[in-house]
Amino acid sequence: MDRSILEGDPHSVLESMIIAGFAIGANQGYIYVRAEYPIAVQRFSVAIKQAREYGLLGKNIFGTNFSFDVEVRLGAGAFVCGEETALLESIEGKRGQPRIKPPYPANAGLWGKPTLINNVETYANITRIILNGADWYSSIGTEGSKGTKVFALGGNVVNVGLVEVPMGTTLREIVYDIGGGIPNGRDFKAAQTGGPSGGCIPKEHLDTPIDYESLKQIGSMMGSGGLIIMDDTKCMVNLAKFYLSFTVDESCGKCTPCRIGTKRMLELLEKISGGEGTLEDVEKLEELANSIPKTAICGLGQSAPNPVLSTFKYFREEYLEHVQEKVCKTGECKALAKIQIHEDKCKGCGMCKRNCPVEAISGEPGKIHHIDETKCIKCGTCISVCPFHAIG
Repeated sequence: MDRSILEGDPHSVLESMIIAGFAIGANQGYIYVRAEYPIAVQRFSVAIKQAREYGLLGKNIFGTNFSFDVEVRLGAGAFVCGEETALLESIEGKRGQPRIKPPYPANAGLWGKPTLINNVETYANITRIILNGADWYSSIGTEGSKGTKVFALGGNVVNVGLVEVPMGTTLREIVYDIGGGIPNGRDFKAAQTGGPSGGCIPKEHLDTPIDYESLKQIGSMMGSGGLIIMDDTKCMVNLAKFYLSFTVDESCGKCTPCRIGTKRMLELLEKISGGEGTLEDVEKLEELANSIPKTAICGLGQSAPNPVLSTFKYFREEYLEHVQEKVCKTGECKALAKIQIHEDKCKGCGMCKRNCPVEAISGEPGKIHHIDETKCIKCGTCISVCPFHAIG
């Protein structure tokens, strides 16, 4: 979302940074961009050059005593540098690790000086608010969450891409009206909001308005605006493992709860998805997931257990199936996958046979198909392509 703004309208961010600098009496600004976004870096650098040529940046802007300039700083892509103090450390040329707070950046930020730090999307709204007025902006959204929000809509949805909607738009409207619904006639199962540290929203909350307060109440978060849609072929245990593996890799290692606690959680998830989990492991996993947010230093560690906590809250039965019945009904956990064709649903369309990568499915058109378990690699392709939901 932020990258699209920097690539498509860099001057909106630059102008707002100048305004912010004037408001607080700052004379230097920094835009922190991942080096993996070369187009964003190039276009924002062009915008800075153009602003200098027009006298919008530099010494004594428009003949006043206000001087302000902006510099681009490249980051190595560390997820933890999304935390404000870790970002400041990285700009200073240090390892990106969060600082102990207080002091907060507003009192002692970059090089110990008071610092205003905001997200690109936040800055991009400032000029619109000034031009159109606070009443105009407040007329959009909900009582507690004003304006619009840009989401990166992806996953099992027909229309993927960036969407901008008023705060308070329901998840159902985003998935079905804007996103076009779930492909292949599958059922909606969950939506992951807020990125790797967000939570899962189940089917019963499809009519939840998307705003800061509502998402928090159901165990999720707005985060950066990621919105991943999942159909009924997805395993929530495997999903929690996927996201936790990311946060384990991205942990800076500064505090013990995040460095070690998330690693232990991942080990328990791997044990459960591998068919060796017990009810005691489920209890240990839940205990860790509840204690780490209370003890980690920064937002990464505090929110890392969210995928586990939300899947426990709404999909606990899947954890119990994994440890008690030793089965993963979606087939995503390969050690527990038991893929079979249900004869009462199979129409013999051949979609599974045509898409099987190892030719483990046989059958004549219009007749019930069969899976050769000696060849099946439990990849789950047949489950995802079957239009009649006959495999699982």
